[in-house]
Amino acid sequence: MLPYDKIKEIFKNHGDVMRTAELRASKIYYADIQKLLAESIIEQVSRGYYHLIDNENMSEVKIINRMFPEAILCMNTALFHYGYSDRTPAQWHLAVDKDISKSRFKIEYPFVKPYYWESALLDIGLTKAEIDKNSVRIYDKERTICDCLKYSTKMDKEIFNKAIQNYVKDSAKNIPNLMHYAKQLRVEKKVKDLIGVWL
Repeated sequence: MLPYDKIKEIFKNHGDVMRTAELRASKIYYADIQKLLAESIIEQVSRGYYHLIDNENMSEVKIINRMFPEAILCMNTALFHYGYSDRTPAQWHLAVDKDISKSRFKIEYPFVKPYYWESALLDIGLTKAEIDKNSVRIYDKERTICDCLKYSTKMDKEIFNKAIQNYVKDSAKNIPNLMHYAKQLRVEKKVKDLIGVWL
């Protein structure tokens, strides 16, 4: 088996999370993987995905980026990022294409909650941000608010109300974008009813 420092370097070169096929290509074979698991050097984060246990640079967002590169952070995760919610989400809320394999999200760690969208609506309001020094795909504030209105009955009432209040108070809000997205996402009436009174 390769020395520990070499294994650490290989993981670093692969963004700290590796698939089984990448491990094999790096000459870390099945028996080696089993030994590394038994010695608690690596940990399986999902079927076919592994990361180093003592990696001080490892963060959940890095794992999310590696396992779901096409996903977009949304809903409670985006609300927390924008400061519209002070409640740390228990799960990573991810917007994904409705045709993606649902089994990919049945993982033990990190906890994820997928929201399935038609591909034509997926990129509305897509932007980039930085979380824990990692670049992420995330919905902008206006798309996030539209999504909250769409899923309002499934949201915690306190989180929902705080999100709307904080958006209304936000001096950087973009009402034209909000209305444009609302029309595309079919929540225009909700925007006018719930937010219009504050504007």
